[in-house]
Amino acid sequence: MDRLDREILGILQQDARISYRDLGVRVGLSANAAADRVRRMRRDGVIRGFTVLVDPAADTRGGLVVFIDVTLRLDTTNDAFEQAITRLPGITEAVHVTGAYDYLVRARAADPAALDVLLRRLKTEAGVAQSSTRIALRAANRPDRI
Repeated sequence: MDRLDREILGILQQDARISYRDLGVRVGLSANAAADRVRRMRRDGVIRGFTVLVDPAADTRGGLVVFIDVTLRLDTTNDAFEQAITRLPGITEAVHVTGAYDYLVRARAADPAALDVLLRRLKTEAGVAQSSTRIALRAANRPDRI
């Protein structure tokens, strides 16, 4: 990856629906050259997919947004954990992190009872040995987004 690839990634993270023409203009490439770079990054696994961000005002799901720090059991691999959480409802993101925990998981639960079920399933189905859960109250930098 070079400087242009990183610049393209930054733009796509802000607007994944940008046209190749507009993307090319922003980074100084033709539409075809920009498209080729995006296709190469998708093929190489740098870009694994595109995300839809839902406006919270239009989101009628409600419930709790939670952040769960997890430590894996010694017999659980990262790959096994990552595969297992794809089958668990409510998990919106999992990031492998440094520090005291192995992963930071972001999830949505309808209520405390649903959160309890999710935490139990993380331990029984995804190989989690220990967890620490925080409930999001609001986002300080973007109060309209949680």
